[in-house]
Amino acid sequence: MTTRDDRLVAEMQVLRDRVIGVTDIVVASADGLLITAETAETDGTESAEGLAALTAAALSIARRVGSVTSKGPLHHTVTRYTDGYLVARAIGEMALIGVLGDSGLDVKRLHIEAQVSAERIGTLLTSGSAAEPDDTEEGER
Repeated sequence: MTTRDDRLVAEMQVLRDRVIGVTDIVVASADGLLITAETAETDGTESAEGLAALTAAALSIARRVGSVTSKGPLHHTVTRYTDGYLVARAIGEMALIGVLGDSGLDVKRLHIEAQVSAERIGTLLTSGSAAEPDDTEEGER
């Protein structure tokens, strides 16, 4: 048996493995509280908590823009920097996934893979059981 947290981490590792350039991933509540992270940094928790909070703030602003402009519900945002990207994807109204990538991030591939991961993470977050049988076959997607 694996716990929900184990399955969340495993899902983030799959996303990291499938997309070139991913350096850090956070899953957080919509208000920015860190749920779990998969980070490359040695100071993991502190930087992950900051990334979770900032990603939630970015999504909140983007949601507001969508509301004011009548563009519909937010799916994701992409922020490009000189040396990389932050991609934030809403998981319903309750949570988010934030992906930090280097300048070589395969953004197109990330959109495809992150949608699948967000759906799985959303299911894990809303499941009633803290521990579930590990019935996912490696490579299954």
